[in-house]
Amino acid sequence: MTENDLPPPDTKRWVMRRKAEVVAGVRSGLISLEEACRRYTLSVEEFLSWQRLIDSHGMRGLRATRLQDYRGGPPPVRARMASPAAE
Repeated sequence: MTENDLPPPDTKRWVMRRKAEVVAGVRSGLISLEEACRRYTLSVEEFLSWQRLIDSHGMRGLRATRLQDYRGGPPPVRARMASPAAE
């Protein structure tokens, strides 16, 4: 992995691949955690959550549309229709 494999510092749209590249860069020693957080304006907690999601669910865990499922948040609220038999 080289510096060219990292996302640009002005990255605004964080897709799974870019998040994984930053985690891989820190893990390989290419960039320190502190430098990654400073460079990409991330909190340490946000970076660590990316790392935990990769460890637990692979790169798919980084999908923004599935974060609540992977982070163990409450299930989505679905409207229930009362059936006449239930009354």
